[in-house]
Amino acid sequence: MGYGNLHEFLQMAYCLSVVTPAPNYFSHRCTSYLRTTSRSLRVRAVQDNEGRRRLVDIIRLVPDISRNYFRSPSRRALFGGISLLGGFYVAQTISLSFGALGVNDVIAAVICVLLTEYVTRFYYSRPKVTFPLALLNNFKMGFTYGLFIDAFKLAS
Repeated sequence: MGYGNLHEFLQMAYCLSVVTPAPNYFSHRCTSYLRTTSRSLRVRAVQDNEGRRRLVDIIRLVPDISRNYFRSPSRRALFGGISLLGGFYVAQTISLSFGALGVNDVIAAVICVLLTEYVTRFYYSRPKVTFPLALLNNFKMGFTYGLFIDAFKLAS
C-alpha cells in the first residue's frame, strides 16, 4: 500500500467511522464516492469542509467544555476540596517515606519548601486568580497542612 493509497484509506476511515460525536460540537460531514480507474475500483472519501481533523477538534474543545463544567459553584468547591485533600495525602506520603527511611530527608524537606515557596510566589504574582491557579494554591495549602500535622505527630 503506497502513501497515496494509505492517505485515501485514512480519509475513508475518518469519514466512515462508527464513533459519531455530539452534533453540537462538530459540524463536518463526509461524503464518499466511487471513482473507477482503468486498473481497479477505488473508494475515495472526501471531507466537505476541508478543515481540521476530529482529534484536533476534540483537543480544541476541551478548554471550553471544562470552562462550562466548572461554572457551577458546587463543582468548584468539590474540586477545591479534592485538591486540598490531595495535597494533604502527598505531604503524608512524602513524610512517611523519607522519614521512615532516614535517607535524604533533608533534601526532601528542602525540595518541599522550595516548591511551596514557588507556588506561593506564582499565585500572588498573578493579577487575576484563575480556577486552575486556585486549585494549585489549594493543593499547596493541603500540602503545608499535612506537613504541619506530621510535625505535631512527631513532637508528641
